[in-house]
Amino acid sequence: MLYIVLVLVLAALGLLVTALITASSLWAWVSIGLSVLAGLLLVADWLRRRRRSAAPSAPAAPAVSSPEPEPSEAPESSEAPEAPAEEEQTTLIPAAGDLGDPADTPDPEPAPEADASAEAETKPDSDPGVEETPEADVAVLADLEDEVVVVDEHPRYHLRTCPWLGTRDTIPIGVGEARQLGFTPCDRCHPDATLVAAHR
Repeated sequence: MLYIVLVLVLAALGLLVTALITASSLWAWVSIGLSVLAGLLLVADWLRRRRRSAAPSAPAAPAVSSPEPEPSEAPESSEAPEAPAEEEQTTLIPAAGDLGDPADTPDPEPAPEADASAEAETKPDSDPGVEETPEADVAVLADLEDEVVVVDEHPRYHLRTCPWLGTRDTIPIGVGEARQLGFTPCDRCHPDATLVAAHR
């Protein structure tokens, strides 16, 4: 069967070359037809071999296990080795804290203290409140191009002298543009009041 498929594929290749040389689509279609036929023969051969391999194994199973109790014992015996394998796998994985020398493992209690100190550090660093700005000042700020700074991932804009900024990386931006982008004024450095007072 494979020899027939090989001959069909070679014929399809020859007809494809002929189609390219003569610029005739008829030869190209014949080449495609031969390729499809070769593919169908391969699938048919695969199905035939699959049926042959499945057919002998099906009668052999009842012949070997003619008494009814033996087939039921066979699955139990196949399940029995699986359970110890799972138990062995779980016993191979040590419990937490069983790895290495106890002197090498750090105490777990300093980690929560570090977390508590990290939380204490982040609470003062949380975003400051929003400065209340009168409507008249908002109209003035919209036209201003004075520079304020923003911090990535934080919703407030600040003056460069704001104590909240500390050593954070800042991005300079015009106050009008900052308001258009949705940033709000910081409650600690009062950028709106400072800028409006400077322009009055």
